[in-house]
This record gives sequence, C-alpha cells and structure tokens, in this order.
Amino acid sequence: MPRPTKKKSKRAKKNAGKARSGKMKHLTPGEWFERLVAVQARLRAPKGCPWDREQTHQTLRTYLLEEAYEVLEALDTGNDAKFAEEMGDLLLQIVFHSQIASEGGRFTVADVIREVHDKMIRRHPHVFGDTRAKDTKEVLRNWEQIKAEERRTSGAKSEDGVGTKEAPSLLDGVSRALPATLEGFQLTRKASRIGFDWDDAQGVIDKMREETAELEIAFNDKEPQKIEEEMGDLLFAAVNLARFLRVDPEIALKKANAKFSRRFRAMEARARESGREFKDLPREEMEVLWDATKETDAGPPARELAKTQARK
Repeated sequence: MPRPTKKKSKRAKKNAGKARSGKMKHLTPGEWFERLVAVQARLRAPKGCPWDREQTHQTLRTYLLEEAYEVLEALDTGNDAKFAEEMGDLLLQIVFHSQIASEGGRFTVADVIREVHDKMIRRHPHVFGDTRAKDTKEVLRNWEQIKAEERRTSGAKSEDGVGTKEAPSLLDGVSRALPATLEGFQLTRKASRIGFDWDDAQGVIDKMREETAELEIAFNDKEPQKIEEEMGDLLFAAVNLARFLRVDPEIALKKANAKFSRRFRAMEARARESGREFKDLPREEMEVLWDATKETDAGPPARELAKTQARK
C-alpha cells in the first residue's frame, strides 16, 4: 500500500480537526463543565501551572470580586459575546475555589452544585411543592421565612463556625464582607420583606433631608465623631432610597464614578488643547470647563432639551 503523501497527511489532519471541532460544538453544558473542571485540576496538578498551584482561597479573593464587577460592566455594554466571556471568567473562579477545597478533602464542585440545586428546590415550594404564592411579595416573604428556619435548624454559628448564644435574626445571612452600600441595601431589603418599611419614597426623601440637617449641625459644632455618625446615617438613608426606587446603589454609584471620571478626563483634554494643564487653571475656569463638558457629555435628548430651555 502506498504511503500517504505529505499533502494528504496535512489535509487529513485538517479534516480531523474540523471533525473534532464539530463534535465539540454539540457538547452538552454538563460535558463542557466537566472539561472545565478537568482543565483546572490539570493546572493545579504537580506538573501544572506554577501560578495556579500557588493560589489559595485568600489570594483569589480579589479576582472573585474583579470578575463579578467585570460581568456587570459587560452586561451594560449590550455585547453578548463579552457578557458570555466574563460570566465564564466568573464561573472559573467557582471551579478554582472548589478545586482547592477538594485537594484539602473539604468539598468538591459537585457538592457546590448539589447544595445550590437542593436550596432552589427547597426555597421554591410554590413551584416544587404544595405551597401557593399569589405574587412576588409573598414569594419573597416565604423565601425569608424558609431561610430563617434553615438557620434555626442548623444552629446559629459565629464567623469561626463555633456555636453562639446570639438569638437568630431575620437579618442573618447578610455578609459583613459586602461593600457598605450592598450591605445596607440587603439589610433594608430584608427588613422590608416583613413589612418594616416606609409607605412611599417621599418618606425616605424626607428622612434624607432630616439627616442632612443633622449632619450640618454636627459640622458647625466641629464634632468629628458626630460628623462621621451623621454622614453614615445620610448614606444609609440614600441606600434605603435606592432600594425603594428599585435601584442597586452599588451599580448606581459605579456609574456615577465612571461619569465623573469620563468628564474629568475630558476637561483635562480640553485644557491641553488650549496649551495648559487643567491643574494650573483658576477655579473659575475649571467650573466653566466642567459645565461645557457636562453639556457635551449629555445624551442627544438632554442636549436638545437644554437648547430648547435656553431659547425660552
């Protein structure tokens, strides 16, 4: 039998590669997940990647947070490919932590999946059981009651896992490791689910005015500790208002930060165009540049509205 030519051999490899690629496109989510778990296990193996092998739960904390925020950023872009990519990066963090835990004989990624699977079944008795829930409000109330019962039966635990005598609370489960805005958001949300809430948003706005007045008094009295306390009360009221208006305060503040950064950089660029550095401008010129940048940065509808009002 004649040997295949080099050209045919390359074609055969190419066709084989296409065949493998075609088959992989039809893999199930479960099969892809198993492949991902295997990849991470290989990276952590003795002859794997030095960087991956050096990582611990503690060193990965920053990446876990970064990936979560990058998912949110990708979501806002409307780019589905980027959104899917960033969610994949976040999923990798779960697999990474699970692999480290499995190496210590603590738990596996299968335990992680089983836990959340069973939890979703348990906390949706109106779907998987005989309980009925007429609306979202009732669903959330039942959810909190089920969580409270779970904590009660498992026993209250302190942060180090040792039993504590502290009585269970409906606020249990809100992590103190959360950013302050998210912690406040979740605390007030939990309280609202059992009816401890304002009647309308106006009540929260009035509370913010009250807190602002108290902050002003503390400022005038030059009491540092009181100023910090009143500042915290004002921020907490603002977070509560955000929840009431169905706005995530962390995301809203992130967007406000990005807007300020974008406008500030634009001011710096305008100053350089005039042959000067922004930091060297008088305060009055800085304000003029800020107003001009805001006008340019506003969306088309906002700019048209501003022009119409100016004409009037």
